[in-house]
Amino acid sequence: MKFQQLFIMLFIAFLLSNCTNKSFTTKEEMFSYLQKEDNGYLHQKNVNGYDFSLLYKPTDLLVHQELSESPTSEEVEKLRTKYKKYLYFTLSMSKNNKELLSATPRNRQEFGAMVNELAFGMDKKVHVFTSKKDTLELLDYVYPRMYGMSKATTMLFVYPRDEKFLKEDYLNITIGDLGTYTGEVRFKVPTQKIKNEPKLEF
Repeated sequence: MKFQQLFIMLFIAFLLSNCTNKSFTTKEEMFSYLQKEDNGYLHQKNVNGYDFSLLYKPTDLLVHQELSESPTSEEVEKLRTKYKKYLYFTLSMSKNNKELLSATPRNRQEFGAMVNELAFGMDKKVHVFTSKKDTLELLDYVYPRMYGMSKATTMLFVYPRDEKFLKEDYLNITIGDLGTYTGEVRFKVPTQKIKNEPKLEF
């Protein structure tokens, strides 16, 4: 009987530890945690020699970027309210540790077409949807040109934090072919990880 009670208590403790937000004192500590694929925030695939990396970016990382050196609790909460309305995903794509524009186009025409697609057409290439095929609207994305100075093409995608979508077990995120002959690349992101995203101690 005592063994059964102990097992139940340990199981409950395990469930609670997985349903509460982790907190970190620095953004470096949080990044280290997020970059471990087993923790459920980083998703990676290699297709046809191309590396795809999708990372969910917690609200507090956006808050941290805008805080003053000595933030008040009111400032922190104001920024959390501002940023928690949205979901942020960072998508990185590379081949042989080079960004797409350095590794893929075979001529000037292909280079120009890819620049145009990366800068203006990713809303037609990247989609987020549920198992019921409900699609989450893309609000914005940021594509910083690195001019061959980076090891990957990295972009930030912003979606509304729609609670209806977060009731699903997973969000499906697909990246259409960008002239890489990889076909459509798909990731499954557990919504439980988003709902229990880690926080920073400000």
